[in-house]
Amino acid sequence: MPGIHSIGGVPIQRHHLARCHCGAVVLRLHLPDGVLSPRRCDCSLCRRKGAIVGSVKLADLEVIEGEHALRLYQFNTHVAKHWFCGTCGIYTHHQRRSSPDEYGYNLGCLDGVNPYALGEVPVSDGVNHPADRPPAQ
Repeated sequence: MPGIHSIGGVPIQRHHLARCHCGAVVLRLHLPDGVLSPRRCDCSLCRRKGAIVGSVKLADLEVIEGEHALRLYQFNTHVAKHWFCGTCGIYTHHQRRSSPDEYGYNLGCLDGVNPYALGEVPVSDGVNHPADRPPAQ
C-alpha cells in the first residue's frame, strides 16, 4: 500500500518531528514510506480524543525531548499504552493493543501538518476490538 507523502501541501519527511501543543514533548518518526493507513478509531477513548492516527514500528518512534513530561493512561485490558503531555494534555502516541509491535501516533502532532487536509479517513471498529472476539474455530 502506498504511503501519503504530502498532506495539505506539506511534505512528509523521512524523519518527521511531532510535538505536543506546548512543545514539551518532541518525537522523531521514521516515515520513509510516508504516512501509512491514516484512520480514526471509535473505541470509548478515541471517540473522545478524536485524533487521526498513523502507525509505525516501535523502533521508528523516538522521544527526543520531554520524556519526563509524558503521562501514561491505560484502561479496560491495560494492554494498550496511551501517552499524552502532562503539561498541555495532548495525546501524542500509543502502543497499540492489536499490534503491540507498533505505535499509533497523532497526525495532528506532525510539524506543519493539518490532518483535516486528508478529508475523509476510515474508522476502525474499536468498539468491537478484534482481541475481544473469541478465536475462530
